[in-house]
Amino acid sequence: MEEMPVVDVQWVSKSFGAVQAVKDVTFSLGPGEIFGLLGPNGAGKTTIIRLVLDIFKPDKGKISVLGGQMDESKLALIGYMPEERGLYQDVGLEKCLVYLAVLKGLPKSEARGRVLDFLERFDLYDYREKQVKQLSKGMQQKAQIIATLVHEPQLVIVDEPFSGLDPVNTKMVKDILRDLRDQGVAIIMSTHQMHQVEELCDRIMLIDEGQTLLYGEINAIRSQYAGNAILVGTPGSLPVLDGIVTVDKHNSAYRLLLTKDTSPKVVLHKLVAENVAVERFEIAVPTLDEIFIQVVQEPEGS
Repeated sequence: MEEMPVVDVQWVSKSFGAVQAVKDVTFSLGPGEIFGLLGPNGAGKTTIIRLVLDIFKPDKGKISVLGGQMDESKLALIGYMPEERGLYQDVGLEKCLVYLAVLKGLPKSEARGRVLDFLERFDLYDYREKQVKQLSKGMQQKAQIIATLVHEPQLVIVDEPFSGLDPVNTKMVKDILRDLRDQGVAIIMSTHQMHQVEELCDRIMLIDEGQTLLYGEINAIRSQYAGNAILVGTPGSLPVLDGIVTVDKHNSAYRLLLTKDTSPKVVLHKLVAENVAVERFEIAVPTLDEIFIQVVQEPEGS
């Protein structure tokens, strides 16, 4: 029997005056899945998150969270980290985090125990009595992540979770997100950092101007666009060729991103005609960055 989705959004639209922020968006998210919500600034990502959290009501369509309509009892089962962070600045770090955990329904003693465990894990224990405003941006970011996770939510929604983190803490947060996924937690991650999405997400949805442009498993999407990039190995330099969007050095080869109407076979023929010594020629798996740029810039009807 198929598991019930943790989040199920069906044909949802939302307008603010004359501006349609979200148009006919449909997606679902199951337990133990990291779902990437992608798009340029102003695409509608934050509006979708606020619709899921019942902060906004949809103009049309249906949203189910944890088996039905959102209510007060479900808020304690959700961890949300908005891009605009929301910690109390004039309060001690430990006191702030314990207070936020109690608001999510934890008894104070249990909340304090969990907070102290997290502070140890995040190397913040020695700063537990400092006011939040005295902490660095990276420390405040880690504190915000603790506030999001301390009550062991079933659904986690994180907006730009790696902003302000150094590589060591970025790896720690990624490990935590993977652990949560393995424990059956459903995670929605909204970020501009495509390489983080490629590492973490099982499925993605790319939206622009409120509409879905891509939706599905990452590997399937990359396979779908695989014909648009090739790797060429040559001891010399490459001539200027028509039908090439970008040329980047990729280890010992060149990575060529092709226009939509240029095939790898045509490029190979051109290289041979130009007497280029081709030592390597293969289809490259495109990065999400390349797919993102291609799809968002694609003219309508093409």
